[in-house]
Amino acid sequence: MATVAERVQQRIDRGRTAQRREAQRFLRGNNPGTADIRLSTSDYLALAQDSRITAAMIAALRDPDQSGTRPLAPRLARYTHAAAAVVCQSGWEANIGLLQAITGPDIPVHVAECAHMSWRQAAVTATAPLHLFDDHDPGQLAEHIRTHGPGVIAVDAIDNTTGIRSPLTDLCDIAEATGSVLVVDESHSLGVDGPHGAGAVVALGLTQRIPFRTASLAKAFAGRAGLVTALDPDFARYFESVAYPAIFSSALRSHDIAGLAATLDVIQAADTRRARLREITHTVGNALTHIGFDSAGPGSHIVSIPAGTETDGLAVRAVLAAHGVAGTPFCSPATPRGRALIRLSLHAALTAGQIERIIDACERIHRR
Repeated sequence: MATVAERVQQRIDRGRTAQRREAQRFLRGNNPGTADIRLSTSDYLALAQDSRITAAMIAALRDPDQSGTRPLAPRLARYTHAAAAVVCQSGWEANIGLLQAITGPDIPVHVAECAHMSWRQAAVTATAPLHLFDDHDPGQLAEHIRTHGPGVIAVDAIDNTTGIRSPLTDLCDIAEATGSVLVVDESHSLGVDGPHGAGAVVALGLTQRIPFRTASLAKAFAGRAGLVTALDPDFARYFESVAYPAIFSSALRSHDIAGLAATLDVIQAADTRRARLREITHTVGNALTHIGFDSAGPGSHIVSIPAGTETDGLAVRAVLAAHGVAGTPFCSPATPRGRALIRLSLHAALTAGQIERIIDACERIHRR
């Protein structure tokens, strides 16, 4: 019988198959050049190099105790029309901590199949029964709840790989009809959708129907943190006392908090950038529909280019690279096997010439 050390080595060796090596080649790719169009981040409002944000972070680094940072969590709560907010170390930890705080072995968790992997891992951490459903089919969710019982429903407002939006209003109806609790990850809608970028839930008028929301502040906020919001004004104190990520992770540094506080100021005043992003989204979406693509989420700033296998994905990447376009590759386990894709994250700073290059590259891929 093999020893534990031998079984560990066998597990590692199984991960070194030809298929995995091809996946690693697909994921790694070449570093984009200075003239390339970088669509591989989720900096949708193009704020990563904003001087107002970097100045706030530099000031906090120089004098952490006198940085003048206003309390961030209460400001984020007001911004998202919530009663309470908790700032976490990442979006992953926000989702892990939330489900661990509100579920357990006696509360099923219904997770959208295309939702971020953190929701599944959160259910595992909470030792909650996990059930997957097609997030674009509310009827399937209703059937799952009839079979497995009401529980927590976890979805992403905008799918992080395809850009498709969840039918949040329909999901609210199902949650209320079955006595379930809907939680929504707004990582890719916060800062972009709604009044002053307050998110998709606010934009749809659903703030009082969705008890909990989460977000990664590494997307439109271009920072390094996560967010949990709640309708219960006392939830933050409870979360911080029971959620393992809040208890066992190091706190954010003062310059991270200062940068996020400055980013919130910038984002709230960035209506012009949001309007420009919507214009770019409309232009690219219409062009891809005309070309024949049906993979882009309607009205979404996330464009998904299907690639098939990882080997096919290398050919797709080569076409994009020839046009100077750099996207983000995804394959199993981030996508189902055989359904690799390249995500293009549109942003507000794209020029007309760059948009034309993006469309030209997609047209060439479609022809091939």
